[in-house]
Amino acid sequence: MQKQLNRILVINPGSTSTKIGVFDNDVQILEKTIRHSTEELADFPAIIDQFQFRKQTILQALDEEGMNVSKLAAVCGRGGLLRPIEGGTYAVNEEMLNDLREGYSGQHASNLGGIIANEIAEGLNIPAFIVDPVVVDELAPIARVSGFSLIERKSIFHALNQKAVARRYAKETGRSYKDLRLIVTHMGGGITVGVHEDGKVIDVNNGLHGDGPFSPERAGTVPAGDLVELCFSGQYYRHEIMKKLVGQGGLVGYLGTNDAVTVEKRIQKGDKDAQMIYDAMAYQVAKEIGSASTVLKGQVDAIILTGGLAYGKDFVKVISDRISWIADVVVHPGENELQALAEGASRVLDGEEQARIYPNG
Repeated sequence: MQKQLNRILVINPGSTSTKIGVFDNDVQILEKTIRHSTEELADFPAIIDQFQFRKQTILQALDEEGMNVSKLAAVCGRGGLLRPIEGGTYAVNEEMLNDLREGYSGQHASNLGGIIANEIAEGLNIPAFIVDPVVVDELAPIARVSGFSLIERKSIFHALNQKAVARRYAKETGRSYKDLRLIVTHMGGGITVGVHEDGKVIDVNNGLHGDGPFSPERAGTVPAGDLVELCFSGQYYRHEIMKKLVGQGGLVGYLGTNDAVTVEKRIQKGDKDAQMIYDAMAYQVAKEIGSASTVLKGQVDAIILTGGLAYGKDFVKVISDRISWIADVVVHPGENELQALAEGASRVLDGEEQARIYPNG
């Protein structure tokens, strides 16, 4: 039976841009990045105040591209910093909108995704969704124990892309995502290594400012005692330390750039420091994957490498050489966030899954 054609608008707001896509089911027919100048955004005291401005730029862009919004079947936005929830596609509701507006778990441009999706969808009398926000939390109870009784491990990771490539791998191999045991590693500005078992991410490092490998912009796990000493040395304010951990950590801290292509060019020209740091990042990624494999007792169906860094063949090879003994290594480069949002909405519209109800599923 042929699937019904559902046209879906997807919206992914970033700090200085809004990426949009239009899909017929999960086939992309339009992709566009709308840039927002510093001057334009300066008019808004808070991120949340930008939603009407960004909504209008989206509608204008669609009009310029000749897209008739009356043909849309649904609008799907990037999920923001909500309450911890299980993975899946969620219908936007009033409780979600309130948490996005208030910034329940923090203020971020992604909070605008659900709000803008709802604003556009309401005017067309069609559903609005979000899919797998960064706050997806499916950790096993044992994975929450940090070893320091005042701190619990948190699940903050690239849930949207990790879940999407895991489902894609399942489809490619003719299996159900819920039947697979996978280690999915997203490698971008931050790096997260997720343990996927029975359709849930039962363990993952906190990719924002918690633990795991260092990345192009983040320090990852650092020696705790030395960090405490640095915090109380009197040399730095709190925000300066946080900036060194997130934003100025990792490759930026060592090499002054977060651009992997630039680092690779320096290596090709014989820069031994760049080689050492780049190899160390790959080493830490491989070590985290090895650690994750113990969660599954070594019974791993596949290891998937994804994210922007997965385009780097040399980087991927260094990692693969260390981990291929565990399981087959599958590479899905890029973030593919618009595609992942469209696939999430399409699964609901096609009746493959039920839309979940925020916040309790």
